[in-house]
Amino acid sequence: QVQLVESGGGLVQAGGSLRLSCIVSGRAFSGYKMGWFRQAPGKEREFVASISRSGGSTNYLDSVKGRFTISRDNAKNTVYLEMNSLKPEDTAVYYCAADLTTTWSSTFPRDGRGVDYWGKGTLVTVSS
Repeated sequence: QVQLVESGGGLVQAGGSLRLSCIVSGRAFSGYKMGWFRQAPGKEREFVASISRSGGSTNYLDSVKGRFTISRDNAKNTVYLEMNSLKPEDTAVYYCAADLTTTWSSTFPRDGRGVDYWGKGTLVTVSS
């Protein structure tokens, strides 16, 4: 059974930074493309960022480009989301996602449907 455990969320002032981590256990981490999604209160879940199996390809939500960076360490079975210049509208529960693939693509469905595995989420609150 694959398990994803997020950490690193918390309360931060606008303009601040946080680094989220997601540790994956259960199967070969390098076989998964990884992603981060978020869901704000009263809103639909939305794609934030994703990274290919090798780390050579990444995708970002337009509103986080230049502020967020996704990376992975296959030796540590961990994916990261570095978040800088945080805004109140970034407040949400952030979820780690893993999708088994044989390709080098980093593409995820924007609504997260069909993704193989999810973490339980970590709350990020950005105060104004």
